[in-house]
Amino acid sequence: MTIVEIIHDRRMATLVVLTERLTMKFAHHSPFTHRTTCRLSLASVTLAATTSLGLLATASVAAPPLIPAEAAVPGAVRTTDEQGTTVLTGSLASGATWEARVPEAWNGTLVLYGHGFRGPGQNPAWDSRMDPTFDELARQGYAVAASSYATTGWALGTAVQDQLQTFQAFGRGFAQPQRTIAFGRSMGGLVTSLIAEVPGSGVDAAVSTCGLVGGGAALNNYQLDAAYAASELLLPGQNHRLTGFTSPAESAALTAAISEALAEGQKTAEGRARIALVAALLNTPTELDGVDRNDSLAMQEAQARLVLETLPTVISRRSDIVNAADGDSGWTAGVDYNAMLMASPQAQQVRELYRMAGLDLKEDLGTLTTNADIEPSTAGLEWMLATSVPSGELQMPVLSTHTLVDLLAPVEYQEEYAETIRKAGAGALIRQAFVDRDGHCNFSMAENVASIHAIERRLDTGRWEDAAKAENLDTAAESLGLGASEFVNFRPGEFINDRTWNGR
Repeated sequence: MTIVEIIHDRRMATLVVLTERLTMKFAHHSPFTHRTTCRLSLASVTLAATTSLGLLATASVAAPPLIPAEAAVPGAVRTTDEQGTTVLTGSLASGATWEARVPEAWNGTLVLYGHGFRGPGQNPAWDSRMDPTFDELARQGYAVAASSYATTGWALGTAVQDQLQTFQAFGRGFAQPQRTIAFGRSMGGLVTSLIAEVPGSGVDAAVSTCGLVGGGAALNNYQLDAAYAASELLLPGQNHRLTGFTSPAESAALTAAISEALAEGQKTAEGRARIALVAALLNTPTELDGVDRNDSLAMQEAQARLVLETLPTVISRRSDIVNAADGDSGWTAGVDYNAMLMASPQAQQVRELYRMAGLDLKEDLGTLTTNADIEPSTAGLEWMLATSVPSGELQMPVLSTHTLVDLLAPVEYQEEYAETIRKAGAGALIRQAFVDRDGHCNFSMAENVASIHAIERRLDTGRWEDAAKAENLDTAAESLGLGASEFVNFRPGEFINDRTWNGR
């Protein structure tokens, strides 16, 4: 079996990546060291695999010339459309497909696009929902390349490799770009952030938009914290299963029960207080149009609607990640829920609603802490740490953008991501920008293009200067004449659900 075959075998991937045969005891001097070791091991295996295929060129200081490659990648098809755009398509060793479009007046820059999470069904390389942005980039001379990833769902097992091999396939099948910018959305934003950590990838910079940059383990845990609190406090004594679902059908009873409990809970002061606690654990947005943040009742009512909309949905999708990892990486065992809430920017809101309801908040938090006994799947957590959690070891400049109201990727993720990068000593390479808008990945074409221009200025000058400041991004975006721009100064609150499993 070749190393590529081993990587593509989901059950063997963890054994390959964890070369030092790490155990779930995580007996390291630092939890962060464990996470970093896993990610660097993955980068090494990914590079080895792509090098064995002849798809990773040796890193070079000078930009390669714009000379078409002599030999196309095997299986690549090259055509030209009526606008003079060159279209390349092909397949990768993982089974992923790739597609690239190069305008006739190419400026030498390649945008390597990473798409977000896809449910079962068709899995094309090209994300047609992004066509307005891609068309504008083509008009400005940019080429765009993208892969399908080898699978739908939580595709992190091969997604980084698929993207890097697409980049190299483009170089061999058409021409070596003078500059390459990775650009991804949602799960693809996480893929893009992980690409930014791969040494010698040949990619120059990254723009991660609405990314799940807190990582897959944190994603599972913050959703589990909210589901656990809702089940424990709104459905006491019912002992619903909360983890390990391998299909949406398996979680249907839980989602139905939680949906009903949330609706019923909203009818009483006690229920509203406990729903506010669930909302805080879920990092439910507070930057809500028309809602006074100082009005506890109005904020709770608005958040309750968002929790009812979000929590059953994310529970039903949990099986996709469980199946990818061969186990559920989420856990509650050993978690101090009092400490977690006290770190939340929403703690005062929750305290006020508990006071109004005449409930003892410490008692409820004590119940959550005492009854927290869910442990992670060993294989699932090892896989998640190895494939889906940023180490912060950036190898290139990264601009990470996020909307303020995002129900599927809380803006607090950006706080966690920045903290991880600072701990890794790479803080000078990261800038974050925020857009005052509701919705997951709800960026305008102007904001997308302006973000790519900003990272290019960082590459041109070797310094960030003011390129990523909100006012400058907003002015630059609006000057493009491509629509609205709402970049604003903003600092996200603490992401309270981050933790390290100690194998208790």
